[in-house]
This record gives sequence, C-alpha cells and structure tokens, in this order.
Amino acid sequence: MVCESLGKPFEIIFIDDGSTDGTRKACHRLSPLLLIELRKNFGQTAAFDAGIKCARGEVIITLDGDLQNDPSDIPLLLTKLDEGYDVVSGWRFNRKDSLGKHISSRIANMLRKLLFKDSIHDSGCALKAYRRECFEFLDLYGEMHRFIPALLMIQGFKIGEVKVAHFPRVQGKTKYNWKRYLKSIVDMILVWFWGNFSHRPLHLFGGAGLFLIGIGGGLILWMAIEKIFFAVELASKIWPLIGVFMIVTGLQLFTVGIITDILIKTYYRGYDRMNYSIRTTHNQ
Repeated sequence: MVCESLGKPFEIIFIDDGSTDGTRKACHRLSPLLLIELRKNFGQTAAFDAGIKCARGEVIITLDGDLQNDPSDIPLLLTKLDEGYDVVSGWRFNRKDSLGKHISSRIANMLRKLLFKDSIHDSGCALKAYRRECFEFLDLYGEMHRFIPALLMIQGFKIGEVKVAHFPRVQGKTKYNWKRYLKSIVDMILVWFWGNFSHRPLHLFGGAGLFLIGIGGGLILWMAIEKIFFAVELASKIWPLIGVFMIVTGLQLFTVGIITDILIKTYYRGYDRMNYSIRTTHNQ
C-alpha cells in the first residue's frame, strides 16, 4: 500500500456522494478508513470540502475515485511539496480521455491562464497535495474544486506541479456535460473577481460606471451643441437615447459598486478575515 510505504502516519477518508452501487458495502470492509456518506450526490466540490474539513493531517491529498489516477504518484507530490511548495498539482501529461474532454479542457485551461496567469497546466486533475493551512479560510462551493490552486495563488501560496499517470475510465460514467462546463466558466469568472476586486469592488463597478457616465454625458453634450448651434433635428436620431441609457447604466453600476463594497467589508468583519494571509511571524 502506498501510504504504508511512506513510513508516516496517515488517514484515508472516502466520500460516498450518494452512490447507488456497492460502494458503501465495499468501504465497510476496508480498514483503516473513514467513510463519509453524503445524503445525495452534491457534486465533486462538496465531496472535497466534506473530506478536507474532516482531515486531521498536516498534508491533505485529494484523489478521484474513478481509478483514473494512480495512488503510487503520491510520493512524487510529497517530494515536490518538500521543496517549499504549499500546493502541488498533478498534471495528466498523457491524458486518457475522450477527444471532447481534451478539447473542452484545453479551452478551459486557456481561459483560466488568461484570467489568473498561473503556471498550472492541468487544474482539473483531482490528484493534488496541500498543506493544511491552505484551507484555514477557504470554503468550496459550486465547481470551485478546479480552481483551488488559483484561489490559493491569489492568497500568496506557492504552487507547484508534477507529471502524473492517467488511465482510461473503465467503470462508471462521467457526469460532465455542457451544463457543468458552463457552471465552471461562471465559477472561473467569480474566482477572477474575488482575486482581483474582492477588497476593492468599487474600483471595478464604480470605474465602469464612471466610464459609461462620461461617454453618455459626452454624447448628450454633443447633441446639445448640434441642436443649439447648428439647429440639427434630433427627433430622428438615436444618439440622445443612447447617451441617456449609458448615464443611467453608469449610475446603476456605481451604486452596485458602493453596495458591493459595503457587503465585502461586512463579510470580512463578520468572519474575522482580511484580504491577506500571514505566512509566519518572527519576534526578535
């Protein structure tokens, strides 16, 4: 067994996310094993979050149960982690999946790199190693498990990557479809917003609002000049309406920015958090 060969204390946590096959019975025959049974299938992110919150070790390793990842790669992740990294992600370098999943993953990775500018080739690989402190203030929702490295990189954690083996899926059916990909894109945009504007949302919404107000006001001013000094008939022109629309939209965005700024500050105070994390302190 891989964990036993490490010569270190370990625990194995298995999440049964509402399976209807013989998974539960098979787990009851295994030891040592902590089995967490969810009432139904809440998704992979929820399963990860449940397991991570029950873990007691200083290093947490996540692994899919579809047998496509090889547990024998765990020592590779731990060796990389010992080099000073906080997170080590597996890279399915020779991936054994369908063409459709290859294409969708490439597109998602390109979009992720554009938004986060991280160095991870394969954020979707479930085989990862984390230091416990990574999850002190991190709650997972939606399809966020794919973006854990990005979330942690935003907070200043050091991210690494190693190539790992990957096998074709021989049992079960993948639950990924266009709906889940769409949800992933929405979550990716949320992570981008949280990483760049969680502590200053007014800069995003207020800046966009002021820009639209400026453009709309310029259009209205130009139409007024044409009407007053050049006697241009404006009844048949759409530009005055566009100008008013842009001003109203800009005011709404600015208002949203103020409200979001208040909500973000309330969130940080309510959870006793800040938008930074401390690595260590030295008293000399």
